[in-house]
Amino acid sequence: MEPARIVQLPTAGRAAPAVRVDGDRLTLERITLVDAALAAFVGQREEAERPLLLERAVRIGLTALQDAGVSLDVDVVRREFEGLLARSEAVNEKAAAALDVVLRQNFADGDGRLPRTLERFLGDRGQLRSFVTDLFDEGKRDSAIGRMRTLLGTYFDGDASRLAQLLDPTRLGSPLHQFRTEVSDGFTRINDRLTAIEAAASARASERARSAAKGADFEVVIEGLLGDICRGAGDLLDRTGDEAGDLNRSKKGDFLLTIDPRLSRGADLRVVVECKDRPMSGRAMRDELEVAKRNRDASVALVCFSTAHAPTGLAPFDVRSGDVYCVIDPESPDPAILEAAVRLARLLALSSLREREAEVDAGAIAALLESIRGQFDAIRALKVQLTAIGSTSSAVSSGLDRLRECVLAKVAEAELELRITPRS
Repeated sequence: MEPARIVQLPTAGRAAPAVRVDGDRLTLERITLVDAALAAFVGQREEAERPLLLERAVRIGLTALQDAGVSLDVDVVRREFEGLLARSEAVNEKAAAALDVVLRQNFADGDGRLPRTLERFLGDRGQLRSFVTDLFDEGKRDSAIGRMRTLLGTYFDGDASRLAQLLDPTRLGSPLHQFRTEVSDGFTRINDRLTAIEAAASARASERARSAAKGADFEVVIEGLLGDICRGAGDLLDRTGDEAGDLNRSKKGDFLLTIDPRLSRGADLRVVVECKDRPMSGRAMRDELEVAKRNRDASVALVCFSTAHAPTGLAPFDVRSGDVYCVIDPESPDPAILEAAVRLARLLALSSLREREAEVDAGAIAALLESIRGQFDAIRALKVQLTAIGSTSSAVSSGLDRLRECVLAKVAEAELELRITPRS
């Protein structure tokens, strides 16, 4: 079949065929394709479909020509790259051979420059070994060890050494002699200061013991302890030392403790508290407590003595004539002692109720109180041992703590015996 060809048909008065490229637009004008088969193929289509068919034909043809050009360019690049790769391999082989020669000259075992150099400096007969041997040779005086031995002997060997002279506190001019002098002067000043403070404290204590301020301070200590105890028990505490009571403006009774109504079945039960930081006879104390109970309308009285003015055989507390006596050290008060005394006073007040709904075992209460008194005697005996035997003070103090816990447990048992059941 004859190949298709494009010809220009002479046409009188018409312009020549033209192909214009404008941006992404390609325009063909007055071009005639001579090919019988293609003409027959296009002639079979409807006239309206022929322009779209020719546009597709031109697009497909140009795309095929473009791909053929790209394939040609890829073949050229492949040939050039293969040539470059061959030349690179040759150059790399030459460089590897040269590098192998250099490495063997410098690092080969035995013959290389680096092994020979290391052997000369670090070998068994090298320069470093000879230098170290000479430096630490104990037999040479000018070696490092010999010089250090001479220097240390000068500073540390014998009583005439430099260190002995520096550390001798009796040698005039030594640092320790100066330090010893400063410490001695400092202790002298401290001793003088403590002597002056002790003298001033003794004078103030003597003056305070003759004044009313000492009793007021003792009341402040007792007030703090009572406040903590009442907050945990639900009782009400009032300071009444400056308030007149029921007896002709009498101010007897420093504190008034009102027992929790839940325990007293609604009854108004009170415990009057007296603080004594001065000596008093037993009879005078009993009379004063009776007046204080009537003045404050209280069932039971609790008197707190300071350790300096407590009656003999009272410490730490006791029950006398229906009232509670206790001893509190104002310098180091023991809250447990006052708590036990308050709870005993509360028990005595509750037992004074004539009408109650719960049966009270009087024998059990008496037995518990007697057991508590026995614990008091044991505590007093241990305190005597604590005073007489200084070496066993720790063991005796532990025994006191155990007995104090036992006393509080006995008081709790007595409280259970006096617990009142509410009305049904």
